[in-house]
Amino acid sequence: MDLLLSVLFCFVIFLHFLSANSRDASPLAPALYVFGDSLFDSGNNNLLPTLARANYFPYGLNFPGGVTGRFTNGRTVADFIAEYLGLPYPPPSISIHGTVVTGLNYASGSCGILKETGNHLMDDVERKLAKEYGSKEELSAYLSKSIFVLWIGNNDYINNYLQPHLYPSSRRYTPQQFAHLLVDKLSMGLQSLYNLGARKVVVFELGPIGCIPSIIKESRNSGKCVEETNTIISYFNKGVGEMLKSLASTLSGSTFIFGKVNRLAYDAIMNPSNYGLKGHKKSMLHCMVKWESLMHSFPGALS
Repeated sequence: MDLLLSVLFCFVIFLHFLSANSRDASPLAPALYVFGDSLFDSGNNNLLPTLARANYFPYGLNFPGGVTGRFTNGRTVADFIAEYLGLPYPPPSISIHGTVVTGLNYASGSCGILKETGNHLMDDVERKLAKEYGSKEELSAYLSKSIFVLWIGNNDYINNYLQPHLYPSSRRYTPQQFAHLLVDKLSMGLQSLYNLGARKVVVFELGPIGCIPSIIKESRNSGKCVEETNTIISYFNKGVGEMLKSLASTLSGSTFIFGKVNRLAYDAIMNPSNYGLKGHKKSMLHCMVKWESLMHSFPGALS
């Protein structure tokens, strides 16, 4: 997933300049709540019984706090959003035992839409915050002004649909049917967030998964992106965009933003020098071979 983070270079730089201008201003929102997978995980997996962790070097190489459990060398997109809003980075929810009113990070590397954890997590948000506000009306007003960011669905493909030798989903569903299944479940989760008070929600589309090293390696596609896989992902992205428009028109007072980053990511992969990115595909594939060799030694490591 690190590749997907790196190809969002320009988007992240844009947020960096925005955040630099807002550091001394009052927060633009009272809190930021983050949901997703390894693209947003800020350390929750450090405290979970999983080998899908990033709490070792060189992760965190360029992050002010060093190694934290983020699956990247520096900040995540969620971190840049927090800076833009003038808020502290939302801490990993599992590491917090008290109440944090500026937001929490519930993202967990390797999680997916089909794990259906959203309702429980938001119940946890409401339970912890209820004692901080004098009434349910005050809590609802607080949540309605907060920002909720989600980036999820990658692992439903990478570790499920695109693994026919491990999961039957690709035999049970056509690409369009599977995308519909995911979009429906995501829609239910977003409606649950709305019912608990969320009104301002940002949902990012999936990147070109057919271009990540593990998919390229398995396809034996001479180092080229697997466009068939990218097409499969496009059904999900299209469905999410349509679903968000529908929710915005039916849920009173709601604002749903669709983060369309797929095209930018794909262009950065095809033309890395245009974005100041350096590297060689063969080196990335070599690293992936070594990583997969390790993971195959531990069955279920990424589940």
